[in-house]
Amino acid sequence: MAKTCLMVKASRPPKFKVRAYNRCPLCGRPRAFFRRFRMCRLCLRDLGRRGQIPGLVKASW
Repeated sequence: MAKTCLMVKASRPPKFKVRAYNRCPLCGRPRAFFRRFRMCRLCLRDLGRRGQIPGLVKASW
């Protein structure tokens, strides 16, 4: 879990546009962020495994 102050800081509008960065709204992780789903890979995998993300299917081959 990320620090609460960093999550709040990322949610505020930045002073300059280029300073904005993505952070997972569920756990606050700044890395491995999927823009399409608006969450990090760990949360995406967990919610996808539970079947809570429509259209996401677990790969098997």
